[in-house]
Amino acid sequence: MTPVILLAAEKESAEVTDWAARVGWVVGLGLFVALVYWLMREGWKWRSTLQGDLPELPARPSPTTADGGGKPPLPGTPHGPGPAKLTMSGRYHGSTTAGQWLDRIVAHGLGTRSRVELTLTDAGLDVVRPGANDFFVPVAALREARLDKGIAGKVLTEGGLLVVTWEHGDKMIDSGFRSDHAAEHNEWVETLNDMIDKTETEGAR
Repeated sequence: MTPVILLAAEKESAEVTDWAARVGWVVGLGLFVALVYWLMREGWKWRSTLQGDLPELPARPSPTTADGGGKPPLPGTPHGPGPAKLTMSGRYHGSTTAGQWLDRIVAHGLGTRSRVELTLTDAGLDVVRPGANDFFVPVAALREARLDKGIAGKVLTEGGLLVVTWEHGDKMIDSGFRSDHAAEHNEWVETLNDMIDKTETEGAR
């Protein structure tokens, strides 16, 4: 066999070997990604099970009273949400146990990041999330509002996140929101904390 034929055979063999290794690498990577995804999903389900004692999320109060045929308003709220004090369009980045920015809460869809429309009224904070569970935080359940930079593993710029602390059942929750116009955050913090102070003062009388 001539040297030219030998070289051609060796080249063809090398190409076949490289192709097989490449296929094996792709398959191995696919299996690894599938395993990571499965572990994440199982971890999510396990965390949701652990948080099974968290009550159902409050719904927006009905604009009618019970004798008018609608649902009765939530305790501590007026008959209906009332006019908007502030509105915000942006993103919901998740909820955690208050003060523990990595202890994500996933029960009742609170772990799902989504677009969000916030409306603040005298009754409380209305959280509307397209494609995810909406919820309502009665004014009596609001505890604090502040600016922060991270929640539920998501890190933004300093002060780039509006964090609202609220009480649900026997649990204190931090929920993180980012407006499409970050300059709105300061007004939200000021207005929310004024409402909270007013509610606590009235409750102490």
